Amino acid sequence: MVGAFGPPLTLATALLVYFGWARAGAQARSMGLDASLFGYTVQDLVLRSIPSLYLPLVWLLVIAVGWLAADRRVRRRLDRSRVRRLALAVLPAGLALAVALWLVIMALPSLSVLYVPYALAGAVLVASWGLSLRRAARRTTSSPPAEPQRAAVVPHRDGLAVERILVFALVALLLFWGTSDYAQAVGRGLAVSVEQRVGSLPLATVYSAKRLGLSASGVTEQSMGTAEAPLFRYTGLRLLVVSGGRIFLLHDGWTLQRGRVIVLPDDSSVRVEYGTSPTGP
Repeated sequence: MVGAFGPPLTLATALLVYFGWARAGAQARSMGLDASLFGYTVQDLVLRSIPSLYLPLVWLLVIAVGWLAADRRVRRRLDRSRVRRLALAVLPAGLALAVALWLVIMALPSLSVLYVPYALAGAVLVASWGLSLRRAARRTTSSPPAEPQRAAVVPHRDGLAVERILVFALVALLLFWGTSDYAQAVGRGLAVSVEQRVGSLPLATVYSAKRLGLSASGVTEQSMGTAEAPLFRYTGLRLLVVSGGRIFLLHDGWTLQRGRVIVLPDDSSVRVEYGTSPTGP
């Protein structure tokens, strides 16, 4: 059981980590940061990748169920001339769509359109399905040989196996590409969402024995201590996330274009109070 389920589980974990990194990296870049600053663990990246995969996985499963139903319906009616002509047209239609999409990608490499890799993967699958239907249509119209030669059957099966492996590898790479683009789009959307709801993030009041020199817009410094025991309080801050031994704070009025992200160590050098209302004097 370990040998059977170990490698798939490892591959799935690696994919989740990558998609989580793609989402976190896109969000961090949109906010003027680098994802490595957050010090995300493998568990953090896996958890952040799961919301990015719901929609693609649901659509892939829905399309797969629909394709299975269509495939069964078409194969049952291949003896009809109209259905046979329709089945024979699937292969050139899939090839034409795949070639057209690939030419667009090559001619406009800077064009980043979401779901194009998914459409290209679908075109490849449609072409492969059309080839399978064409073979099935030929079998229905021609009588099978009385005694098939074993030496001729084995190479044919080997060729089909290689063909399916190549199609699977190509479709898997295209799905990987499309899901990576989608995860990055989700990350950029999260950065915009942070900008829109920065006023609803938890308030953070920072206390420090040393002047921190926070000059971000909206941040107020107040001296509360004495000469013997200095204490400085900073208000106007919002909590973004605590990760990797650091506290990431935004300031009131933070925007993607002009905002600053304040990073403080999560240790005893500072004390941070969180809440939903401003701290009184």
